[in-house]
Amino acid sequence: MTNAVWPINRRRFLAGAGGLTLAAGGLRAAAADDAPLRLGVLTDMSSLYADTTGPGSVAAAKLAVEDFLAGPRQSKRPIEVISGDHMNKADLGANIAREWIDRGGVDVVVDLPNSAVALAVRNIVQQKNKAMLVTASSSSDLTGKSCSPNLVHWTYDTYGLTTGSARAVVAEGGKTWFALTADYAFGHAMEQDIRRIVAQQGGSVVGGVRVPINTQDFSSFLLQAQASKSQVIALINAGGDTITSIKQAVEFGITQSDQRVVAMVLYLSDVHSLGLNVAQGLQFAESFYWDLNDGTRTWSKRFADRNSGRYPTALQAGAYGATLHYLKAVDALGASSDGKAVIEKMKALPTDDPLFGKGSIRADGRKLHNMYLFEVKKPAESKYPWDYYKLVKTIPPEEAWRPLQDGGCDFVKS
Repeated sequence: MTNAVWPINRRRFLAGAGGLTLAAGGLRAAAADDAPLRLGVLTDMSSLYADTTGPGSVAAAKLAVEDFLAGPRQSKRPIEVISGDHMNKADLGANIAREWIDRGGVDVVVDLPNSAVALAVRNIVQQKNKAMLVTASSSSDLTGKSCSPNLVHWTYDTYGLTTGSARAVVAEGGKTWFALTADYAFGHAMEQDIRRIVAQQGGSVVGGVRVPINTQDFSSFLLQAQASKSQVIALINAGGDTITSIKQAVEFGITQSDQRVVAMVLYLSDVHSLGLNVAQGLQFAESFYWDLNDGTRTWSKRFADRNSGRYPTALQAGAYGATLHYLKAVDALGASSDGKAVIEKMKALPTDDPLFGKGSIRADGRKLHNMYLFEVKKPAESKYPWDYYKLVKTIPPEEAWRPLQDGGCDFVKS
């Protein structure tokens, strides 16, 4: 195995009936009845999504394994978590997934920030009949035209993110929009969802510009947005790109003008990096916040202890919830080799965890739970570390997610 396709982090997490151990080196030889259940967390360890996913998603998956092993179960099979860095390259992500499945015995691929990577890995996973838990990509195509019976889309999607925030902004008078869009699958899908929802609410997208991922200088793009005279500038990007574009919008004085800057994707780690002085007042849709209730608070403090004191993003929470439910499904099924069968069992079992509460997984793979409209607090409103959000509105599943019949998922139609 070469470094080009094997994960940068070779450490792996083994869990068995006797407890938890860390191991290093090559994959352990094992008899068929003792072969570990292997989970591969394919993530961004080194670039613009590393804070929102990365090591935190690996930690979240390990916590899910811990909590599963602490509960009632039928199987005593050991469980292993490995991690890989796709570096936001679709071909590299696909190669890692193929190597994991063909030579590493990986049964499920988890996390997958960057929708272009997720779509490439989706093809490998379906061809090999393994399972895929998309917890960090947002393109709604993953349960639409690019759906697969081998995947679950857990945390959010572009439709769910735009439903709450776009409707709220239009209702407050933001009728004309300019889209500053990340130029890859996620950005394209979200822009389509925004155009549709804004139009449904009586507004319009009057202009837009496509921006390369991991851009360091947004000045020319922000000037185009400023010149459009639109009431709203929609930042359709994520992670480091969102942080950079917001900082530069502040420097240009756009946030102090009549134009409203709306971050269509915003994470806890982004707000932490920006600081409340810069981020205050931003409204956005999200599926999880660490300070929602006693269950989210208790888990998040456990997580922070293993993540250098940093509290979880929604994507890291999604890695936990999806992994835990996957393990329950494998245990109920009694096997993990048939990925499609495991995904079917995940859909058959009701979902229930301390982070997303009770829910279900729809036929197209869409995980159904509440979404929330949050607003970033003013500095004076924050009372303790990581106290950044106030809840504006809870968006129920029937309102948050695209109707099944509107997605165009082929295997559901058939």
